[in-house]
Amino acid sequence: MTGKKKTKWNAASVMKAAKCFRSIAVNLRSVYPASAMRKKLLVAADVDRSLMDAAERDGRFDVRVQPVRTEEDLAAAIGDAEILVTRAYNRVSRRVMEHAPKLRLIAQGTSGTDNIDADAARDRRVAIVSLPGQNANAVAELVIGYILSLTRTIPLYTRQVASGQWPREDCAIRHEMRHFRLGIAGLGQVGMRVARLAAAFGTKVLAFDPYLQDSDFAERGATRAATLSEMIQAADIITLHVPLTAETRMMIGEAEIEAMRPGTILINAARGEVLDQNVALAALKTNHLAGLALDVFDPEPPTAPLPDDPRLILTPHIAGCTHECKTAIGAKLYEKIAEFYA
Repeated sequence: MTGKKKTKWNAASVMKAAKCFRSIAVNLRSVYPASAMRKKLLVAADVDRSLMDAAERDGRFDVRVQPVRTEEDLAAAIGDAEILVTRAYNRVSRRVMEHAPKLRLIAQGTSGTDNIDADAARDRRVAIVSLPGQNANAVAELVIGYILSLTRTIPLYTRQVASGQWPREDCAIRHEMRHFRLGIAGLGQVGMRVARLAAAFGTKVLAFDPYLQDSDFAERGATRAATLSEMIQAADIITLHVPLTAETRMMIGEAEIEAMRPGTILINAARGEVLDQNVALAALKTNHLAGLALDVFDPEPPTAPLPDDPRLILTPHIAGCTHECKTAIGAKLYEKIAEFYA
């Protein structure tokens, strides 16, 4: 039985083979360029540059930055993206996902993801990653700012001094924060930080959160209210920090606002849909509420006119937006995306 003839390799044959392999590689690159082998990542929102820089250095991602605001523009832009980076103002609906046959991951640097159709994502096997608590400190600081502004009537004083008045006679009727009882609806990452910051001022803190154990309340700096109604009736200042769910939608409506103490201050930095904004504005007009601060609206931006009232503070959903927070979210989002493909 004759054996197979062995190939003899010498320097010339090795060089010839190497040249052949290089030629094959060049031809493959012309058919399958490197960019086609990378995961297509669409950044459809205003995100810190650190995310894009890290993803581009990674080499596994082909990054396209195209910020959009409307659902229609997102559906038009998403194309062959496998990864979509969004913010809360991007409505990622089933329709949007139907325009993205290769979509596998939605990454959003917020706590809440109610702008994303979770059922559609599950049906299409699209994963969702978010960053709960990443902006909690920024939100909590602004809430304390609202409280100080409204309890010490800073917007009113600003108007009066700017118009040439010097109204010092009634300054002693304002109270320090230790005078008030603060009610927090939702003692998660944001609510916890609000509680701890308020406690530093000597404020008495009461909170309602049906998903925490008794021991969690003490650890997070609040006394437990057994029911939402109990908290509402006991608090001088009420701040909302709940996610938007079927359970929390319109959780503060006409009955709840009527049950509040006359002169209550109400703050919403959660989601516009958890508060009946029209009822709250009406209660401010009749002086049942002494102050109202809104960072979130339904819809956003608001379409109905809003009153010009020094007891009303309005901000355009920026409670969680600071330089420090945005930078940290950019870096953390990249880590989440990289971990998904590890």
